[in-house]
Amino acid sequence: MDKTMDKAIDKTEAEEIKKLLKQEGLKCTKHRCMIMQIIADSSQPLTAEQIFLELRDKDVSINLSTVYRTLESFVSKGLIIRTNVASDTKSLFELNRMVHKHYLICIGCKKMLPVDGCPLEEYEKLIHDKVGFDITGHRLEIYGYCRDCKKDEVHGS
Repeated sequence: MDKTMDKAIDKTEAEEIKKLLKQEGLKCTKHRCMIMQIIADSSQPLTAEQIFLELRDKDVSINLSTVYRTLESFVSKGLIIRTNVASDTKSLFELNRMVHKHYLICIGCKKMLPVDGCPLEEYEKLIHDKVGFDITGHRLEIYGYCRDCKKDEVHGS
C-alpha cells in the first residue's frame, strides 16, 4: 500500500474518531483523539501507562493524570471498556466495539486471549427460567498460563 493510501485511511479513522467523540458531547482535542486512536489501533486492552508511554514515543507532551482523566471520561460515555484483572491492580482499557467478549488471561505474561462464543448463554437462560432473574450482562475472565509461559516453565525447571 502506498503512502497516499495510508494517509487516506488515517484521515478516515481520524474523522470517525472525531464523529464518535462529538456524538458523546466531547470535543476532539489532540489528546483525546490520539488516546482514542491508540486504543482503536490496539489488538489488546491497554493500561493507562501503556497509552501514556506510546504517546511519549510519539513526542506528545501529556501528563499521566490527563490520560487517566481522559480514559475515565471515555468509560463514562461508553466509548471504551475498563477491565480489571484480579491478579493485577492496573485497569485495562479497550474500545467498546459493542461485541460480547470474554478473555483467557495469562497470569505469567498478562496476555489476554479472546474466547470465541459465550459459554454462559445457556446458563443465563437456566437462571432466568429457574428464578425469574433478568440478566442484563456478565463478565467472564479465565486465568491460567498461555502456551509460551507453560513452555518456559517446562524448560526453566
